[in-house]
Amino acid sequence: MSHDRSGSADSGDRPAGALSEGAGALPDEGGASRETAVLSDGAPLSVSLSDTDLRVIETVLAPLRAWTSPRFYGLENIPAEGPVLLVGNHNLLGGIDAPLLLPEVLRRRGRLIRGLAENVLIAVPGVRHLLHHYGSVRGTRQNCLALLERGEAVMVFPGGGREAVRRKNEKYHLKWEGRTGFARMAIEAGAPIVPVAMIGVDDAYDIIVDGDHPVLRPLRWVVEALGINRELTPPLVRGIGPTPLPRPERFYFAAGAPIDPAPWRDAPDLGAAAVELRAVVRKGLEEELRFLFAERDRDAGRTLAGRVRGDLSAFASGAIDRLRRFRLS
Repeated sequence: MSHDRSGSADSGDRPAGALSEGAGALPDEGGASRETAVLSDGAPLSVSLSDTDLRVIETVLAPLRAWTSPRFYGLENIPAEGPVLLVGNHNLLGGIDAPLLLPEVLRRRGRLIRGLAENVLIAVPGVRHLLHHYGSVRGTRQNCLALLERGEAVMVFPGGGREAVRRKNEKYHLKWEGRTGFARMAIEAGAPIVPVAMIGVDDAYDIIVDGDHPVLRPLRWVVEALGINRELTPPLVRGIGPTPLPRPERFYFAAGAPIDPAPWRDAPDLGAAAVELRAVVRKGLEEELRFLFAERDRDAGRTLAGRVRGDLSAFASGAIDRLRRFRLS
């Protein structure tokens, strides 16, 4: 593990200017452009963000950022250029916390994270347009390799949807099963892998009943009728009281040291090499998770109440200090 252990809160600073590589840009806004080359799902191979896009991201994420006061560690481990595969863990329900990573990596590393979206989301026309606009593509091997070969930063979640719709006894569990696709792609593309751990959502919600519970049988029927594996039936959760509003727990993110796939590049058996690399990446991600658990447990500002107490204490200390200096003068 190699990162700045001091951490940093999301300051809300907007990345300056439009970026040449990344996601989502309208052709006539802020000089942003969209290339004609497209991927297998019709997504543009390369897009750029306009100032308007950046303002939209800030506006949409502002309430979540204020509610969760996220902290980020180790983002300097994400290469500033060249292909890189960010391998993360899904938290409960998936997709709640990861969007906060986008503007932070844009601001600090000048990189736009290209996400690999589930087929069920890409299949919805309006959602597909929004995902494509901000850089996400259908999660296929071909699309991922095309982006890596172009030198993009691509994020994958090997646990997929099943990791996001976790069961009651699976808090922060990695559900990778036997998946090695991401490791194969990293080896083939020669792209370093950066494990990215995220925690907070599982602390902000309680699972009332999970997808296996008999009470959710009607929901499982609906899921199957939509052509989705019943294993992906979402749980019934609660946050503040009986509501779906998440408790204001702080979100934490940590990027570990890059893992170079070069030692596995010339292996005679790519399948075996991918299994070995997957184990190394999983170990790295689990190490980052343990680091975040320790940071969370020692953080007096983990909850909103703790953050308010800290702010009041800092304000009072500052006021007393200013009063003392005034008297001495």
